[in-house]
Amino acid sequence: MQNLIKKILPFLACLLAGLASVGVAQAERIKDLATFTGVRNNQLVGYGLVVGLDGSGDQTTQTPFTVQSIISMLSAMGVNLPPGLSLQLKNVAAVMVTANLPPFARPGQQIDVTVSSMGNAKSLKGGTLILTPLNGADGQVYAMAQGNVVVVGAGAAAAGSKVIVNQLSAGRIASGATVEREVPIALGQGDYVTLDLNTADFDTAGRMVNAINRLNPGVASAVDGRQIRVRAPLSADARVGFLGRLENIEVTPAKAAARVIVNSRTGSVVMNQAVVLENCAVAHGNLTVTVNTDNAVSQPNALSRGQTAGVSNAQIEVKQESGALTNIKGGANLAEIVKALNALGANPQDLIAILQAIKSAGALHAELEII
Repeated sequence: MQNLIKKILPFLACLLAGLASVGVAQAERIKDLATFTGVRNNQLVGYGLVVGLDGSGDQTTQTPFTVQSIISMLSAMGVNLPPGLSLQLKNVAAVMVTANLPPFARPGQQIDVTVSSMGNAKSLKGGTLILTPLNGADGQVYAMAQGNVVVVGAGAAAAGSKVIVNQLSAGRIASGATVEREVPIALGQGDYVTLDLNTADFDTAGRMVNAINRLNPGVASAVDGRQIRVRAPLSADARVGFLGRLENIEVTPAKAAARVIVNSRTGSVVMNQAVVLENCAVAHGNLTVTVNTDNAVSQPNALSRGQTAGVSNAQIEVKQESGALTNIKGGANLAEIVKALNALGANPQDLIAILQAIKSAGALHAELEII
């Protein structure tokens, strides 16, 4: 009996390892797959001044809007400057201030802000943002920002050399803005609230409806591949509790559509598990053009009355590497596809051209998206 068990154990171990290697869809919470209609962030923006810089502010002769802003600010504080006065300030920078107003934000709540230079200031390090109103898309003021700008970076310049670590022309102020006006949010109309899927998918919408109805029969129905309408209690306390339970229901999303993302600027290529590659043959060779210039001086004889002149001799060499025809075996999973594409020995930039050609030939079953 013990011998039989010893023989069976290795087989069971291999079987379990094989099952573990099979991709199983992971269940996710509804709060990770969808959001409630109306519950959203709102972007705020404002224009302000950062003062207290150590000579690294805007060059006022090249940024007249900074001088105009300073004159307007001083005038509002009761300081009237003589007309025609030329200000030469180095410790002030004009900036744009941005922030996200979270949903259900109330007056008095503090939010983080980002401060970015809009002139030619060298650094905002050590500066202080003067009181700046932050406006919404409707032009209303929703927050007021002020505080010390924190810049994570360093820089030094001397004798024409300059070294900069990270970005010095932008920084953040933690809890740097105070909310002054709230945005009304209507969480559902009447008896219903609406869920919006982050990615439209009919299968995922159907699964989400079934998961909700298993716990609360008959309350959910799909409007389309993105929206799900859910009947919720009318009282505020009961509705908040119901939506909290609703967000934590786990749903197994449908398998994503096959997609290959290509970044033409960086040469990055990313593909998901659903990509399928059929058998195809690929030949890819590199063409290299080399231009060598040899600069020389033509010196005439002493009695020829000629002039010394520079002469450039150019040599052009064209070299094309041989591209053998390579048979790419089709693959049904990501590991096989990567192995097949690596057999070409191409760099990421070449791989972009190869993928486009394979897609045109009909051997790549995926959406090819170039960003």
